[in-house]
Amino acid sequence: MEEKKTFDKNSIIGFALIGLILIGVMYMNPNEDVVPEQDNTEQVETNSSTNPVSTSNRTPETSPQKGIASNLQDSVNSELAKRDYGAFAYSALQDFAKDDAVTTIENEVIKLEISNKGGEIVEAKMKQFDTYKGDPVYLIKDGNADFNIEFETNDGRVINTRDLYFEPNLTTENGNQVLTMRAKVSDLEFLEFYYGLESEDYMMNFGIRSQGLNSVISSDQANLSWEVKVLRKAKSISYENRYTEIVYLYEDGKDDYTGQGDEAIEEDESIDWIAFKQHFFTSILLTDTPFQKGKMTSRNLVQDEQIDTLYTKNFLAEVPLKLNNGEFSESMNWYHGPSDFDVLSSYERKLDEIVPLGWGLFGWINRYVFIPFFGFLSSNLPSYGLAIIVMTIVVRIVLSPITYKSYVSQAKMKVLKPEINEINEKFKDNAMKKQQETMKLYSKTGVSPLAGCIPALLQIPVFYALFQFFPSAFDLRQKGFLWADDLSSYDVIFEWDAYIPLVSWAYGNHVSLFPILASIAIFFYTQMTAGQNMQQASQPGMPNMKVIMYFAPLVMLVFFNNYASGLSLYYFISNLITIGIMLVIKHVIIDDKKILAKIEEKKKKPKKKKGKIGQKFQQIMEQAAEQQKKKQEDKK
Repeated sequence: MEEKKTFDKNSIIGFALIGLILIGVMYMNPNEDVVPEQDNTEQVETNSSTNPVSTSNRTPETSPQKGIASNLQDSVNSELAKRDYGAFAYSALQDFAKDDAVTTIENEVIKLEISNKGGEIVEAKMKQFDTYKGDPVYLIKDGNADFNIEFETNDGRVINTRDLYFEPNLTTENGNQVLTMRAKVSDLEFLEFYYGLESEDYMMNFGIRSQGLNSVISSDQANLSWEVKVLRKAKSISYENRYTEIVYLYEDGKDDYTGQGDEAIEEDESIDWIAFKQHFFTSILLTDTPFQKGKMTSRNLVQDEQIDTLYTKNFLAEVPLKLNNGEFSESMNWYHGPSDFDVLSSYERKLDEIVPLGWGLFGWINRYVFIPFFGFLSSNLPSYGLAIIVMTIVVRIVLSPITYKSYVSQAKMKVLKPEINEINEKFKDNAMKKQQETMKLYSKTGVSPLAGCIPALLQIPVFYALFQFFPSAFDLRQKGFLWADDLSSYDVIFEWDAYIPLVSWAYGNHVSLFPILASIAIFFYTQMTAGQNMQQASQPGMPNMKVIMYFAPLVMLVFFNNYASGLSLYYFISNLITIGIMLVIKHVIIDDKKILAKIEEKKKKPKKKKGKIGQKFQQIMEQAAEQQKKKQEDKK
């Protein structure tokens, strides 16, 4: 919060008196800056072979008027500093009080610049990563971040650390760089920011402490605010923005996030850390003692992709800091680095929750199955594209028994199709009776129309887990395969500059080949399954397979055009393998004549007694049929 600068009565009188004194001194000494001429008799000349030497019997003295003017100027500066900085005017009068002065600390992976003005980080550069344009990755640069602590002093002022000047002191301790930034009231009274950076580590020690300020600060609480306008780093700003949000941990292990709305606000208590998460990079403020409460605000800055091309979101975190006997004493950490699951989990502070692996079972599958397995494949194969292909093959082989059961169920339905058609024709004017007779046929033959859906439902956890895994896999970032130069972003075989309102919004300004191949594969797959079981579309409660046959490939073609090409590559290979497995099952394993024989044999067996649920369902069906029959009779 900016301090409103005011003048009290005494200050105005003081400034007026100082001004009058200065005018009087200048009037009485108009030539005080002119140096008096020296007496020529005091200079002795030597011959031409020696250099002239100047000597003087008079010792230079400082003009009394000059000393008075200097002291007056110092007094003016002191008064101005007290007006602007209150008790911290001492720092504002020192040589380090410069707006553009910065101190650099760095290691092998990160470079940070901390400003004397505000004592905050004004530049955070990733040394080992580039943007999609080949420029260095900056998490903080060109004034996109603000870190501030606000507190009140005994003279009624509201102090903001962003306005104060801090004295830097850079040292080395055990090979690690340590920077202290002090905003001073005096040499023994100060507010200090502590930065400690170890070798090859993205995590930095950060502390806020004070000494001797208990007589300066009037309140027992200060307010910390941390704000960042997130810089764009990826080829698709909308895709990157989809994975950009605030994530935080609270109440001993719970995690939450702000989401993707134009403006989202979350408030919780007992905050352990706050992460300003981007797609593949993140900044995290961690505290050893949980913040009492916190307010997190996320605002979307991308309203028009043609205009809003520099920033994705604006993040703001506001937390209170409790003072200890009027002194600051906060031990924290600050992370600036990649949103890499392995790197974040190595800190053992639940930072891996920042990576969106999915909730519940889906996250469990990614965490304990796909991440370790893909890590093993990528470290032993020459390319990440091959690792995706091998992983896809293994997944489809593991799920092949489910595919087999699904296809067998569809084959049984195909065999029963003539009898179902007879029932439909016979009771075409009585929907309830048609349903009853169809259910009787299923019960007699041991065929369930849902048997083909259940195996498909069992594959959903795997499908969704992989849908979350590929866009979040940091290892795929800027790794190419075939024509795709980055498996974490979309591949391009053709693009254009013109903005076409509906097309550009839904499809983009480019054509990706992997989604096209995946769409074709899905079309043939759904055609095979729909052709096997098309009669289900006419059964009440069953999905219309004709709609699915055309809708699924269309969704893949449009929706995945802007998604990670690694995900589209997976679906393309997955559907190819599934088609191959189904062809083998159809032409080698399953025989329709044998299935028909088993069904006929099942019809001859005595009917098993239904369970309580089956009896209850049968009773409900009979009651419904009786009610419908009565309604028809009443109409007649």
